[in-house]
Amino acid sequence: MIRDQETMTVLLDTLSRFVRERLVPAENDVAETDAIPPDVVADMRELGLFGLCIPEEYGGLGLTMEEEVLVAFEIAKTSPAFRSLIGTNNGIGSQGLIVDGTEQQKRDYLPRLASGELIASFALTEPGSGSDAASLRTSARRDGDFYVLNGTKRFITNAPEAGIFTVMARTDPEVKGAGGISAFIVEQGTPGLSIGKPDKKMGQKGAHTADVIFENCRVPAANLIGGKEGVGFKTAMKVLDKGRLHIAAICVGAAERMLDDALRYAIEREQFGKPIAEFQLVQAMLADSKAEIYAARSMVLDAARRRDAGEDISTEAACCKMFASEMCGRVADRAVQVHGGAGYVSEYAIERFYRDVRLFRIYEGTTQVQQLVIARNMIRRAQT
Repeated sequence: MIRDQETMTVLLDTLSRFVRERLVPAENDVAETDAIPPDVVADMRELGLFGLCIPEEYGGLGLTMEEEVLVAFEIAKTSPAFRSLIGTNNGIGSQGLIVDGTEQQKRDYLPRLASGELIASFALTEPGSGSDAASLRTSARRDGDFYVLNGTKRFITNAPEAGIFTVMARTDPEVKGAGGISAFIVEQGTPGLSIGKPDKKMGQKGAHTADVIFENCRVPAANLIGGKEGVGFKTAMKVLDKGRLHIAAICVGAAERMLDDALRYAIEREQFGKPIAEFQLVQAMLADSKAEIYAARSMVLDAARRRDAGEDISTEAACCKMFASEMCGRVADRAVQVHGGAGYVSEYAIERFYRDVRLFRIYEGTTQVQQLVIARNMIRRAQT
């Protein structure tokens, strides 16, 4: 649902120009230094990118799902590091508060997340708990007006920069599944909270992940999201569809960028006396990529509109995440092939994108997890 087409057009035009003129020229710097320049981060704050999906009453733009995916298509046409920095503030780092937080929690944190004063981080995955998130072992024991947290979280996005963490911890050790899990807001600097060394990753330089360690970390009971134990995992699940659609949209935008680069190279690169774009086998790779991107884009927009209309899109969101992320990988592979030897050297952006987009098939639920979600939903509906 687009609330005001004219306003949305202005936003998308502004964002497209910002990506093209400000972010794309900074890509190499980010890749070489593994950091986003502070002046670029300041410009992202000024543009309101940290509060795109936070309600207007708390200082954000309050984008609908359709509006959000249209924005994601644009922001993804550059290094994923830029999207990663703002992504948690707009996604799982704020949405849990928005859907289940107390009014006091919302007033305390959402305006600062929307402005970019605080960077959010979402701490769910553990050394022994990934796709099987309900098996997490981080504990939270009530002690008067505090909870004492102990445990380790792994591969946590934005951990080195985060000002607050949304942390999933087990408050009831007797309940082994999701029902014993609660969600907490933990501020950076809380005694007992420490951050491990940033992970050295295959790609996505400038987007940092690290372990988050809790050792008798005392968190005020007022920071239990929603003020109620045992609903933290349910809170996470409530925002899962939104996160999967967002990543699917990012995959579409990244694929569009890679195809644009491949097409431009194919037109400029000559072999046997003519541009390689005139060879049918190269054209086939370009055409297959275009068709798959169009299919994924259509899927994402359809699911986003359905979500805005209030439909349950659990299956559709999983379909989008699965298809779009796999599609993105295929487009990356073809784009390298079109570039030939040039695609294997870092002088061209496709070498970096080829590594960067591999992660899309893993986080926010692996392809295999999406397959399970889709199939189980199909079976459940068929049996009712």
